[in-house]
Amino acid sequence: MERTPALKPLLLLDLDGVAPGGLVSPEALALVRAARRQCFVALLSDTTTRVEATLDGEFDAVFNSARLGLAKPDPAVYRRVLDELGYSSGVFCDDTAENAEAATAAGLDGVHVPDTAALRTALAVRELIPPTVLLVLPDRDEAEELAAELLEAGWGPCAVHRDMLAGEDDAEDVDWVVELTTAPDGLPASAHRAALDELAEEHDGFTAD
Repeated sequence: MERTPALKPLLLLDLDGVAPGGLVSPEALALVRAARRQCFVALLSDTTTRVEATLDGEFDAVFNSARLGLAKPDPAVYRRVLDELGYSSGVFCDDTAENAEAATAAGLDGVHVPDTAALRTALAVRELIPPTVLLVLPDRDEAEELAAELLEAGWGPCAVHRDMLAGEDDAEDVDWVVELTTAPDGLPASAHRAALDELAEEHDGFTAD
């Protein structure tokens, strides 16, 4: 395989745990796509052939343990992938703790991600996906009131924007967006996406990136 210049951070992951039976959740796939905007994203799987058709074109590189002749959690498999890609290190996410620990032993930042929510948090805190979450609400007063509450609670920047729906000419037919980038604990807002999803639903809204 041709070596890839280390111009972007490397994200190596296994989606077997979040893609049972080869069915990748839309949430997991959205995270892969978001990470690819700023990372070189490679898949390392012991059962890659089972999900290859579903994931065709979604990764910058795909590695199958059977084809490599090495399998996780052997630290040699991680070193082999790093060598083939031309990286000295990177982040590795896996739903199996043993595999994540072995990756750490091989010089990677190994992270145990048992589900999609954990994967999102791992990527967010490492700044591998954008930090901002937008709360999209239908009512201006409610958006401004919620923004004030979140600002007081320590979220930032809590700016409120008017968002005209695409293709709409009626100025009354707009959404109101509350922009959140940092959480009260100092982490990116995207690390708390699940909680923000629930908050938006409570106000008859939704979240966006």
